[in-house]
Order: sequence, then structure tokens, then C-alpha cells
Amino acid sequence: MAKERGLLSPEDFAQLQKYMEYSNQKVSDVLKLFENEKMAKYLQGDAIGYEGFEQFLKIYLEVDNVPHHLSLALFHSFHTDHCLKENVRKANVVCLSDVSCYFSLLEGGRPEDKLEFTFKLYDTDGNGILDSSEVERIILQMTRVAEYLDWDVSELRPIFQEMMKEIDYDGSGSVSLAEWVRAGATTVPLLVLLGLEMTLKDDGQHMWRPKRFPRPVYCNLCELSIGLGKQGLSCNLCKYTVHDQCAMKALPCEVSTYAKSRKDIGVQSHVWVRGGCESGRCDRCQKKIRTYHSLTGLHCVWCHLEIHDDCLQAVGSECDCGLLRDHILPPSSIYPSVLASEQERKHSKTSQKTTDDSNLCISEALRINPVSNTHPLLVFVNPKSGGKQGLRVLWKFQYILNPRQVINLLKDGPEQGLRFFKDVPDSRILVCGGDGTVGWILEAIDKINLPVVPPVAVLPLGTGNDLARCLRWGGGYEGENLAKILRELEMSTVVYIDRWSLEVIPQQTEEKTDPVPFQIINNYFSIGVDASIAHRFHIMREKYPEKFNSRMKNKLWYFEFATSESIFSTCKKLEESLTVEICGKPLDLSNMSLEGIAVLNIPSMHGGSNLWGDIKRPHGDSCEINQALGTSAKVITDPDILKTCVQDPSDKRLEVVGLEGAIEMGQIYTKLKSAGRRLAKCSEITIHTIKTLPMQIDGEPWIQTPCTIKITHKNQMPMLMGPPPRSSNFFGFFSCPT
Repeated sequence: MAKERGLLSPEDFAQLQKYMEYSNQKVSDVLKLFENEKMAKYLQGDAIGYEGFEQFLKIYLEVDNVPHHLSLALFHSFHTDHCLKENVRKANVVCLSDVSCYFSLLEGGRPEDKLEFTFKLYDTDGNGILDSSEVERIILQMTRVAEYLDWDVSELRPIFQEMMKEIDYDGSGSVSLAEWVRAGATTVPLLVLLGLEMTLKDDGQHMWRPKRFPRPVYCNLCELSIGLGKQGLSCNLCKYTVHDQCAMKALPCEVSTYAKSRKDIGVQSHVWVRGGCESGRCDRCQKKIRTYHSLTGLHCVWCHLEIHDDCLQAVGSECDCGLLRDHILPPSSIYPSVLASEQERKHSKTSQKTTDDSNLCISEALRINPVSNTHPLLVFVNPKSGGKQGLRVLWKFQYILNPRQVINLLKDGPEQGLRFFKDVPDSRILVCGGDGTVGWILEAIDKINLPVVPPVAVLPLGTGNDLARCLRWGGGYEGENLAKILRELEMSTVVYIDRWSLEVIPQQTEEKTDPVPFQIINNYFSIGVDASIAHRFHIMREKYPEKFNSRMKNKLWYFEFATSESIFSTCKKLEESLTVEICGKPLDLSNMSLEGIAVLNIPSMHGGSNLWGDIKRPHGDSCEINQALGTSAKVITDPDILKTCVQDPSDKRLEVVGLEGAIEMGQIYTKLKSAGRRLAKCSEITIHTIKTLPMQIDGEPWIQTPCTIKITHKNQMPMLMGPPPRSSNFFGFFSCPT
């Protein structure tokens, strides 16, 4: 029982965090309840007794019965005598302000605030410094947390003692608040070691998912047949498989995502799980593994070898991670920073001196030292992309890679994964989702400001996927073998794609306008007829998603909206409603009758339409053609020259296309017509509109009131282009050096 301040057990803390995950209450809401008559009876000044504390927990955690051991351990951990008056100390109460502060920090406080609070928690006499006895208590708490994380604590205590010595920067023999907060940025993150950020736990829990089996499968626990076509449970991480009723008695999951002892760093061992031999053939002796009689054979969760029991001795203990080793971060290459060698810790401190101390990062509690000559892969998955495709892709990657390499975007967002990988050399990123998901990741990379930006590949989910099409990753994932896709990724090449800043400056008007979806253009921007069609398509899909669940249905709907738009012509004579400036020069639209204008960065729009169109290329690639036109030419409007211009998403120029109507747009979309009307190729665009018009950016439409739109070059992002198809060339761009 944690009766001393600062010694709440890690198990209790983990249980508390699970309660908090399912609660929607905020501390501020609970505190308001203590102001009314019903709850005010529990207050003793700024203090509450155990009964009042129980009520606080029940309301805050939204649990009728908080386990007694947990509430009592928490209550005792808040015994801060220095904040209580003498007559209150004897009443066995805790400060409500301390309680509210603590839970507010757990809700998402800044690391600096958490460090300051923990300092006060361990500063038992409230004198503003941590003396030797208080430091010893901190070491004890860190040791307990390490035990909870299954680390080998026998080698940690001297490391903790040395670490606390290093925190005393001035060598005074005590630790001040300033030294403590500074340590959070220059030492192994203390919040993890103190238990305030329980993000490193490998708890041996299986990640079950229901599964029906089309072949004979046997339960790993009772070893009886699950039955053909019947449902069982399979662990995403290790493929341990059981009957539903056997799950509660299952042995712990064998997958550990990082090394917890120095002896486990550097050399990866096989991790064998019985059964799960889907190929039915031993990788050692090449003979059949007879799986239809009983639970037979072994498979390694890292290299995915499948062998007979009798072949185990001949395989050896060391695992090379198999055919996908180039992408995998084995557990042996990830370890707590506190286990780093003295030389590594010194190097880390030297590099951190150049960083902003206020940017504390909990992910630095783990250090990554990848296997040499590999390209570790960071995978971002949007589980909602492509219907159920995203979730299935997430499950598959959690098995074939280290689960720490696979980020569920809806649960964790992109920042945590990017910070985790920020110092990993030769790494790559794979985004599994649509164009919107890719844009989300690229924007997050901008914000993180990585020292070296890893190249980004795309596994397209759902429909559309214009950027993925241009990068040779296809128009949509259709259940292909992910191992095959990863091997294609090994043959990919790095290319650079331009990205453009979009600034919308609305005019003063009483009309309401929709929010602008993005401020960055990765693919395209358009005004008029195609945006109007896309807006109607978007509204209908939001209202009736079940009617838009296939590419063929989407094309039929699009054709219907295009037909309707052609009848009503809502964007007729668009050239009278706007002016276009390219690099400061007005674009002459006077002799045209347009219903749409598109600004293109890539040669794909609306799921494969190429509005710029192909050209009959003269001899030479796109780079040679554009160089012949003059790479320094920021503006090209001559129709004869535009006929021979080839799109190049890395040339820091945009293509401007005019659309004459909805019928033309529908014809281009359905491949009945090759392209729109080429207007210009330029490096900067300003558009002034005088009426409310439909617009879209990268497939996201909105209705915009009169405004000024400025499009300027932002940066270039390294992307991975898939290997060329065997049958034909693909577009022919990206061959220029940047």
C-alpha cells in the first residue's frame, strides 16, 4: 500500500489511467460541484477527507465503485503536510488544490508543469530543494516503475544514482526546482521513470481480434480444433489463436517491442509461437508441416520462419528478421535511454544543449539504434480510410513489423511517431490512407521540423488517391500481400514534390462562408464547375455514404451531377466573376467562355483525370523538354509553347487549365475527352473573385464568398515513387534533378 507521498504503485497508476481513458469528465467540472450545497459538506477549508476524496474520484472517473486499494493509495499519496495548517494535519485530509492540480496535469498538462508538480510532491518539507533523503525517495519510485515495466532493475539503481547526481548541476548536494525542470529536457525524461507517463509498458496482453478460419486451426491453449468456418480469437501481434472461451486463460503474449536489459540490446533472438504455420511447409527441411491433425509446427513472430518442432535446434537462436529485415526495427534495436552506454548519454546531452529546453519529449525515454544498412519504416494508418480496409491494414502491419513502428492515426495522431523516429537514420514513412491523410502527415512533418525529413510512400486506401497514382502506388489497395508491397518499396526511388501555400483573404461581406479545408496545396486547386460538382458529390456522400462504396458507383454519381450542372450552368461566364494574375501579370480571359479554372500541381485529379492532358512528346524526357523552354521562365502563356509543356511536380511551377463546362468536365472524368484548355504555366498565382463561388483543394470542396486568393511556393517534400510497371512507362516525369 502506497502510504508515503510519491510512492503510488505503477500498477495503481496504470489502473487509474485506464479509468481516465473512459471518462469524459474534466477537473474543472468536478470542482464546480464542490461549490454547491450537496458537495460543499465535504470541504474543510481547502482540504477534503477520505470520504470527500472518494466522491471526487467517483464523479471524475465516472465509476460507481472505485477499488478501495486504489482510492486509498491515491489519498495517501496526496498527504502534503507543508500545505496544511496544524489543526488540519491531524484530521487526515488532503489539499483539494493538490488533487485538482494532479488530475489536471494527467489530462494533458505540459511536461514542464508536470515536472514542477512532481518536484513539489517530493519536496516533503516544502523548502524548495530536494535533499538527499528526498532524492533517495525519487530513486526508489523510479526503481518501482522500472520493475513495473519489466526492466532488469539490478543494473538500474547505480544508473539512477548517477543520473540524480548529474541533475545537481551546481554540485551543491541538493536539487533546486530550476535544476529539476532543466533535467526534464537534458536527462532521460523523468516523467516516465516517475510513472507519470506510462507509455512504455509491454504488458503481455494479447491484441485479440475475431477471425473465421477457412482451414484447420487448433487452439493454442486447449489444442482442440476450432473448426472450419467457425470463429475464434487471434492475436494481431503473435498469431496466438484460441477459442473464445479459452482467451481468459491464454498464456501472455510473447511479443516484446523493446529490449529491457542491456544483454538484450543489439542481438535479436527468435520468438517462437506454436502453430500459425500458414504455408504448411517447413522453411528448414522443406517438408510439409501437417497441420490438420493437431497443433503442430512453430513460427517466429519476427522473421516469420515456419518450422517443425524437430528442426528447432538446427535453426539457432539468432533472428535476422527475415525477408522484411530492411523495414523492421527489432526489439533489440530499441531500448530505454537509461540503459544507454555512458558515451551515448554524453553524446545525447551534447546534442540536446542546442535544442529548446521547453520542448520536452517523452518519446526520448526510448533510444533507437537500428540494424546497419536497413531503412526502418514508420507506418501511419488511418483506420477509417477505405471502409474496413484501414483497420485490416493496421492489424497486418502490427504483425509483420514491430508494433511500435505502426501508428493508429485516429488514436495517437502523427506527432508522437514522428518524434519517436526523429533521429533514426535512413528511415522511411509509409502513409496508409487517402489524399487527405497524406496531407495530414506532410503538414505534421512541417510542424515537427525534423533534422532530416524521411521520404514518404503511400499505400492508397479508398477511392481517389491522385497523389498515390502519380507516385506509381496505384489508385487503391485491393487486399494485396503487404510483404510484396514492402519489397516494392525497397525498389522505390526518392523524388521531390512541390507544395504550395494557399492564402484566402475574404472581402467584407455579410454572407456566411465555409471554412477553408486546407492552407497547403499538394495536388490541385480549382474554382467553378468541377468544384460545384465535387461539392454536390461531397454533400451527398456525407448524407448517404452507403451509396458511394465503389469506384463504379462514384463515377455514375459524378456523371449524374455533371449532367445536372450542365443543365443549370451555375458557373456560366466565370471569367466575368474573377481576375487571375500570374506572377503579377494579368491573364487574358476576355475571349474565352469558361465555367471553371483549375490550378494543377500533379497530373491527376478526381481519381485519375489528367486535365492538362498528355502530349506527343518529342525525343527526350520531361526534364529535357522543360529545359528547352527555359527553366528560368516563371510564366509561360504562349499557346504554341504550352502545347509541348510537360507537367513536372518538382519544377516549382503550376499549370493553369480552363474548363468550358460541366459536359467537358464529365467527358474528361470518364475519359471521353483528353484535357481542358491550357492557359498558363507559372510559379505564383493571385485570384480576385467578386461573387460567391464553389472551390476545392485536393478534393475537399467548399463555398467561398468574394475574396482574394494567393498561391505561392512553400517547399518540396521527398516522396517515394514506386518501381515502374513492367508493361509501359508511367507519365514520364520526376526525372529532373531538383
